[in-house]
Amino acid sequence: MPLLDTPFAQLDLIRQPEQQNEPLQAFDAADEYLLNHLAEQRPSAETRVLVLNDSFGALAASLLGKVVVSSSGDSFLGFQGLEKNLLRNGQAFDAIRPIPASEPLVGPFDRVLIRVPKTLALLEEQLIRLQGQLAPDAQVIAAAMVKHLPRAAGDLLERYIGPVQASLAVKKARLLIATPQAKTPAVSPYPSRYRLDEPDIELLNHANVFCREGLDIGTRAFLPHLPKNLGNARVADLGCGNGVLAIASALQNPDAHYTLVDESFMAVQSAAENWQAAIGDREVIVRAGDGLAGQAPQSLDVVLCNPPFHQQQVVGDFLAWRMFQQAREALVVGGALYIVGNRHLGYHSKLARLFRGVEQVAATPKFVILKARK
Repeated sequence: MPLLDTPFAQLDLIRQPEQQNEPLQAFDAADEYLLNHLAEQRPSAETRVLVLNDSFGALAASLLGKVVVSSSGDSFLGFQGLEKNLLRNGQAFDAIRPIPASEPLVGPFDRVLIRVPKTLALLEEQLIRLQGQLAPDAQVIAAAMVKHLPRAAGDLLERYIGPVQASLAVKKARLLIATPQAKTPAVSPYPSRYRLDEPDIELLNHANVFCREGLDIGTRAFLPHLPKNLGNARVADLGCGNGVLAIASALQNPDAHYTLVDESFMAVQSAAENWQAAIGDREVIVRAGDGLAGQAPQSLDVVLCNPPFHQQQVVGDFLAWRMFQQAREALVVGGALYIVGNRHLGYHSKLARLFRGVEQVAATPKFVILKARK
């Protein structure tokens, strides 16, 4: 893999989660463009730089020791990438303490470097949270590959920060440079809420939660077919999002024990708040993590999963396949993984390679609900 080579550093970087023969780099031309642009401004060691949505630590690791750098984002895997890439390049893994997107930012910041996220609601929330956190003469610089840069990103920068100048494209990447101006303080539209009929609960959704405006159709197909009569089973909601699968299951299984895990800090925040609202103080574990990577082997009886089919802008079944492997490792013999998936993704054949028995629980024209027994 090529090195990230900028005026700040030359770094050997890896993506997370790691996979053999990784076809993709841990950085792109938008990262290079941001760093080269900042270098042209000749920042001092006292310049306070905030990095938002640094995919795997390329920006923060490059800036370490050159400026006062802070990093915030909504991806546990992104933070894990930063730690591993710091170590990989001879730095202490905790040289930068990343700030989950669910936590407030504490400025003031002289420069803000933003990788435009796939979910523009996250960008909007982050820009609103920058209110009162920018130093005089600050600059906010957003970057993306041109094919992933919607017009709305510039509109949001203009609305919440100030006038925006778009750069020329370099290596198919572009910068949006915003100059802060006095604005009427904005009230965040997040979290959003919607209500379900069955079960009768209201779900709160912070800005980066998948399908935050309403229940996604895969989960809607899954809910009527969640396993019942689980007794005191140990159940995990893998990739929990706002926690709806675990909450619906817990309402039907009052003696079962639940673990909810997601790699999005805002999803975990939403799930914890929704559990409290729907179920109260019943014991639960809600955590951000790399799926079930930290789960003890053979410590679960049931895993519920609506697997993702993309990581940031990259579409594929790598994450889903990894989740299936993690579930198999964490389940007891005889335990079961329940999933919902688009018919065309062919999850049945993939699960059959890992589990001794795979059966179709239900199907709609678009989705299948599968049970895979270890």
